[in-house]
Amino acid sequence: MDEVKGSAGQHAKRPDKRAERARRTRERIVTAARDLFVARGYGATSLQEVADRAGVAVQTVYFVFRNKRALFKDVVDTSIAGDAEPVATMDRDWFRTACAEPTAAGQLRAHVRGVRDILGRVAPIMPLIAAAAATDPEIAAEWPTDPDPRYTVQHAAAQALTGKPDVRPDIDTTRAADLLYGLLSPELYLVLVRDRGWSPDTWEAWARTTLTTQLCTPDP
Repeated sequence: MDEVKGSAGQHAKRPDKRAERARRTRERIVTAARDLFVARGYGATSLQEVADRAGVAVQTVYFVFRNKRALFKDVVDTSIAGDAEPVATMDRDWFRTACAEPTAAGQLRAHVRGVRDILGRVAPIMPLIAAAAATDPEIAAEWPTDPDPRYTVQHAAAQALTGKPDVRPDIDTTRAADLLYGLLSPELYLVLVRDRGWSPDTWEAWARTTLTTQLCTPDP
């Protein structure tokens, strides 16, 4: 009887091993595609080149992603999220934890840290997204600008922020959302970190201090 149980247990584990292998293969393909897209551009990169860099057959790339557009979307989505889990930004632990901070200053500290992590992954591929969307209407349709998903996230953060006791009395949700949206933009991040040579730590300290000054009442 124990032998039967052991055999059944071994069979039960096999799908998990297959799923883990599939996950690692998918990650290798996405990483290879991201590196090539950033270095060479979306249009100049072939799926065969992605497959060669990932160490898999090109048929595997087609099997997992169907086409280059789907692979590109996965590269962008995983860059934003930091993983392949289908969890929206506003449902992520870091976002909810930041919004649950009892003070606006505390929320801004946690929020800027979380956004910094995202921008470190996303900002380098923003020019790539713009270039690909300009030449491929189907890619452009994947990232609508009305409403802008990034503004939607910052507006949700602003709603939580403006209910805190240390928010300046002249700040409403729209004003707070506008400031979060503008100061935490990937475009400004690129200007300061990539073009002007700021470290991510310097950018984070500046963004936190600037937003706290703009949105919070001074400490007594």
